[in-house]
Amino acid sequence: MKRMLCFAVVLSAVSFLLTLCSTQETLRPGDLVFVGIPADYSLDSDSMESAISAATGSGALNLIHVAIVDVDEQGVWIIDATIKHGVDRHPLSTFLEDFTLKDGSYPVFMVKRLRDDAGAEGFVEAAKAYLGQQYDSAFLPDNGASYCTELVYNSYRRPDGSPIFSAAPMNFRDAEGNMPVYWEQLFALLGMPVPQGIDGTNPQAMAAEQVLRDVDVDLVSLAR
Repeated sequence: MKRMLCFAVVLSAVSFLLTLCSTQETLRPGDLVFVGIPADYSLDSDSMESAISAATGSGALNLIHVAIVDVDEQGVWIIDATIKHGVDRHPLSTFLEDFTLKDGSYPVFMVKRLRDDAGAEGFVEAAKAYLGQQYDSAFLPDNGASYCTELVYNSYRRPDGSPIFSAAPMNFRDAEGNMPVYWEQLFALLGMPVPQGIDGTNPQAMAAEQVLRDVDVDLVSLAR
């Protein structure tokens, strides 16, 4: 009797694990990974991530970056635009290493997918055309460089050439309406005014677009 009871418990546990695993979706080419940090997490005051967080954050989670997923027989790759790499394609493990927080933990990784992703592989190929570009520290359109959401905006286009995602006047000010010192210093070095109000994109707004849906994927476990 005890043996039958133990077998039933083990069978139940296995069934639960299989059910849990079945709820996990797999990554597809064209999925987007958004990087979020808690609103109260302290970043270095002179970092771009801190300035982006102050300008675009809302609620309990500030989204500071977005990356494009590419999947092939060799594994999972990330295409994104960062200060460190420019526009680059690298393994998922490199992406996770780059975004490890100061205490060694990971930020929040939110994976989203187009509700209609029939053309997703084409969008990935379009993004590859930008590989090698520099990071767009000026946040200006059509200047031969790309920032993270600009890369997605330009790559994800309908057959008629219209963008899938929306652009809106950019805001560099914090929640109190003040301009972070980082932005003032950066654009002074570039010899230009802060491009406040020029049409652009940001991760917080892009993640909220209705063309996207959430995907339940554990990125960290995929890189192990």
